[in-house]
Amino acid sequence: MRHSPTPRSTAPAPAAAASPAAPDATASPSDPRESPAHQGGRRRGDWRLRFAFLSLVWGFSFLFIKVGTEGYAPFQVTFGRLFFGTLVVAAVLVAKRERLPRSWRTWGHLSVAALLLNAAPFSLFAYSELTIPSTLAGICNATSPLWGMALSLVALSEDRPTRRRVAGLGIGFLGVLTVLGAWHGFNGLDARGTAMALLASLCYPIGWIYVRRTLAGSGHSNLALTGAQLSVATLELAVVTPLFTSVPGHFPVVPLLAVVALGALGTGLAFLVQYELVAEVGPTTAQMVTYFTPVIATAAGVAVLGESLAWTTPVGAVIVLAGAALTQSRPRARTARP
Repeated sequence: MRHSPTPRSTAPAPAAAASPAAPDATASPSDPRESPAHQGGRRRGDWRLRFAFLSLVWGFSFLFIKVGTEGYAPFQVTFGRLFFGTLVVAAVLVAKRERLPRSWRTWGHLSVAALLLNAAPFSLFAYSELTIPSTLAGICNATSPLWGMALSLVALSEDRPTRRRVAGLGIGFLGVLTVLGAWHGFNGLDARGTAMALLASLCYPIGWIYVRRTLAGSGHSNLALTGAQLSVATLELAVVTPLFTSVPGHFPVVPLLAVVALGALGTGLAFLVQYELVAEVGPTTAQMVTYFTPVIATAAGVAVLGESLAWTTPVGAVIVLAGAALTQSRPRARTARP
């Protein structure tokens, strides 16, 4: 979950996702060694492997959140997620001898990005899963590209979507509604929990736009920005968590392992992969990972948590995949005749 930096001609920024969400390790395109032109030498299929990894990890993240909240308060789950995720990124920072930003202005922008892309959506998803199943949270996370598409029409004029991408997003959203069984009137859904999950998915594109406007071309590597952002988000939760929770009297093992996996895999390692993906294929295509996460989240919820599976789930999954494929397609370039 769903759910980071800027692509193409501007420097990638720090950690989002989603996904579980969501949701890091490439240098800024201001560095010629990591420019899009230099990346063109890579195999075209490499980004698809990273796309599949993020889909799998962020799909299971909703299950990890659900299991984590069975033993700990939502803010505690979010704090643990950020803490263990930061440890992974910090280890890579030390190994590569990267330096964190020194400008107070950059740290100020990173604080806002940490709130919009990490602290707020992670906490909202954790609280939402107190009353809604993990599968529904994953489906709500799939609305993030739709929010992003609408916002990009206003805020990102240089990244306006094509008709084909809009059609693909529409088809993908229909697939999500099919998985959800919208024609039944969403009977039995908890309105508050669902609203929290939808608000969490809205935080991601807002955060992306903010990052793109404020941190693009900062001159810092993507890894350094990601490490700094996750550190700030962890600090934000370290301040908030004691105000709303008390120290656990005991530490259940299974929920604790779920939080560790959520942080180390779904936040730390996934973010390192995510930013490289965004820098290579752009935010519109990279955000399509949120269409795959509800499919995986549903499968994980059924297999591990014993949630029921209706016929709408596999049918909706096929529609989601068709929409995702359409958004990634490109019209053929026309060659001018002499």
